[in-house]
Amino acid sequence: MSQTAYTLQIAVPRPLRTLLSYSHHADAALPVGTRVLVPFGKQQSVGLVISAECTPETDNPDAPFTIKPVDAVLDAMPLPDAHLLELLQWAARYYHHPVGEVIFSALPVALRKPKPLSTRLQKLLVSSTPTAATSPNTARLQLTDEQQQCLHHIQQWNAQTPRRPILLHGITGSGKTEIYLRLIAPLFAAGKQVLVIVPEIGLTPQLLLRFAHFFGDTPMACLHSGLSDGDRLKAWLQARSGAAQIIIGTRSAIFTPAPHLALIVIDEEHDASLKQQEGFRYHARDLAIKRAQMLDIPILMGTATPSLEALYNAQTSRFHYARLERRPGTTRKPDLQIQDTRPFELQAGLTPQSLQAIRGTLARGEQIMVFLNRRGFAPTLFCPSCGWHANCDHCSVKMTWHARRNRLVCHHCGAEQTTPMQCPVCKNPQLTTQGQGTERLELTLQTTFPDALVVRIDRDSTSRKGQLEDKLSTVRSNDPLILVGTQMLAKGHDFPNLTLVVIIDIDQSLLSTDYRALERLGQLLVQVAGRAGRADKPGRVILQTSQPDHPLLHQLVGHGYTPFARQLLEDRKRWHFPPFGYQALIRASSTVSMEKALEFLEHVSQRLLAADGAGIQRLGPIPAPLEKRANRYRAQLLLGSQQRAALHNALHQLLQHAASLPGRSCVRWSIDIDPIEFS
Repeated sequence: MSQTAYTLQIAVPRPLRTLLSYSHHADAALPVGTRVLVPFGKQQSVGLVISAECTPETDNPDAPFTIKPVDAVLDAMPLPDAHLLELLQWAARYYHHPVGEVIFSALPVALRKPKPLSTRLQKLLVSSTPTAATSPNTARLQLTDEQQQCLHHIQQWNAQTPRRPILLHGITGSGKTEIYLRLIAPLFAAGKQVLVIVPEIGLTPQLLLRFAHFFGDTPMACLHSGLSDGDRLKAWLQARSGAAQIIIGTRSAIFTPAPHLALIVIDEEHDASLKQQEGFRYHARDLAIKRAQMLDIPILMGTATPSLEALYNAQTSRFHYARLERRPGTTRKPDLQIQDTRPFELQAGLTPQSLQAIRGTLARGEQIMVFLNRRGFAPTLFCPSCGWHANCDHCSVKMTWHARRNRLVCHHCGAEQTTPMQCPVCKNPQLTTQGQGTERLELTLQTTFPDALVVRIDRDSTSRKGQLEDKLSTVRSNDPLILVGTQMLAKGHDFPNLTLVVIIDIDQSLLSTDYRALERLGQLLVQVAGRAGRADKPGRVILQTSQPDHPLLHQLVGHGYTPFARQLLEDRKRWHFPPFGYQALIRASSTVSMEKALEFLEHVSQRLLAADGAGIQRLGPIPAPLEKRANRYRAQLLLGSQQRAALHNALHQLLQHAASLPGRSCVRWSIDIDPIEFS
């Protein structure tokens, strides 16, 4: 019996903006989502079947080309489902990124290799319908009247059609997670799945504990970058089969297949970590909204500090808007105090008043958090004699001194070198430092308060597996205590005996030329301040600054985040910045010179102007704020438009003629849709 000929459209993990055609003879068409091995030039490549069409056999010798056959079929059944592939192809179009790279970036690393699944892993892939969840443990916490009302509104909105995304704006400590849990519980009884996205790996373990306590033995899959390739693949397959009812993960978990998905929850929707900043530059929140729309399922986004885009969508009724404005029980919002640093001599960035407040808090047996969003000992090592600075050889930045390892480290490219014993220019042995990082702050506090336990939590102190959990356990089991940390501690953590927060060195954000800097600062300050006074004891927040009269800072401290954000929205509206306009950032880098990168972007700018770029505003080309990184000179061109379609059409036309752009061979370039970072 002869087999049928099929023409397959296949995605390969290469920077190609089209699918490739291959032939395959079989009794039946290969299912969409099946991995195959295909010839690619003189090599082989793993590929993924996107479509299959029956084609008539032909022996025409005059055919312009012959479609190559597939070399091998790697899977007995599809891996990503048809819905997920549709989402990924939409994302490739929206973000103007090569479709094959988009699709394969969504797969676990183990599935990007040309290797069939083992028999053991194939068993995990067998489709199953989740069984009902054990009864939730609702006896521990009772919802407040405000929480009950909020939950009722959300349940009503979820039952409406057409559905709209829901923004849950709750102050820190107001119990947003309890709303998530109550909303999810009825879905498990119906055998459904829920996807929960968190911005950072540090928030994943504690959220897993909350869910495990509430839902008992309900099967959960956890996906984040801290997992081994094998563990990540196992969790992915459990979600794909439907066996895992709760899927919790960081931004890439938005690409997890879930055949019974009934709800998506985005925690901390404002967080910049939800945006991928390298390669395929997607925003997990935005893709989650699109995925929920495609599946016609509810999506809930929670935060204490909504992004300006989300707040605007709530104000214009594109999103439903729910508020939680009170903390449960007797807890109340902490008192915020702006402290002028100018009259004082600082000790590792701390004023005498802050040190006195720390001393008094320790005497009461309570905990303190000192927040500084800069790791290392000092951001600058220099020679006071000749003015030499320890600069990175590969980037246009100064290296940070890490005293514990006695190393200079570049926080941009990762380059390291031994700290010199003397100035390499004038041989002066008396090198000194300027500024402070968390290491220096930790040492100062240990010296000033020798009887107190000081715990530092940053990327350096939690780099090994299990270190973060161990340090958080130490904080929860020791009073009194001083906690020193970076933005890893800004959100999600609950320390009942932490009553004082001291925030230092925020002036750079107040004076930044980045129009998003004030929004990020406001979000960070509110989130960090929210760690104080989360139990019965009152909380206090000291905000140190040399800009105590800054009007927006007073707006934030005196009136809260919402009026502060509304003022920022008014400023954005005047300039047609997002969410009142749409942007794309075209980046170019060259190993040769800055001129090569700028020249290429100038050709891009002229091509856009020639290709009916009416209504497209252009800023640049200009050197990037970080002009050199990892031996590459970096430049950028910012495009803006009040019409999303006009901007995307201009970029589409640009890509149609990208191969003919002058200077293309000398640069690497990329397009960042809806950029949030300009460094």
